[in-house]
Amino acid sequence: MAEPPLTRVTLLTRIRDGRDADAWREFVQVYGPVVYRFARNRGLQDADAADLMQDVLRSVARHADRLDYDPKKGTFRGWLYTVTRNKIYNFLSAQKNRPRGSGDADAHERLDATPARDEDGPDEEWEREYQRRLSARAMDRVKGEFQPATWQAFWGTAVDGKPAAEVGAALKMSPGAVYVAKSRVLARLRDEVRKMMDAEE
Repeated sequence: MAEPPLTRVTLLTRIRDGRDADAWREFVQVYGPVVYRFARNRGLQDADAADLMQDVLRSVARHADRLDYDPKKGTFRGWLYTVTRNKIYNFLSAQKNRPRGSGDADAHERLDATPARDEDGPDEEWEREYQRRLSARAMDRVKGEFQPATWQAFWGTAVDGKPAAEVGAALKMSPGAVYVAKSRVLARLRDEVRKMMDAEE
């Protein structure tokens, strides 16, 4: 039987041990893409966003042994958002002071146009990307709980956006059965995402 997935709090506790490769792998899979997409959406080019993601992950690794999770002080996700936002700000400030050819004459104007943020926590874009990653992790975790046809009915309608009749015809299922399959998978995914978020908060 497979080991149950790590909760976020357990994961944060385990990454304090730099030798726990499984915990670090899961940490990078969950949070690395969130940091990368956030940097890309702030106007950084692919290579710069990848470098910034690595820099953020190095910061977490450097401070991991001192990560004492205290929900009264805020969420880990909020702390990671602040670290990421500050590194993006530093990167963009350095770029302003050191102009370079980017091949895009409007690049600095777009970066300057990025709206300022309140200091009260992660913005909607950060949260949306985090939710996407959490949903992807939840799908990976629950997929094996369903028959292939049930999963394909869910995927075809909820992800690919195909009509239930078309998905049902391909799977030899009635449209009603497709709707039931989709509903079952969505309910299980919501439950899994809620558990993952509750474990972090």
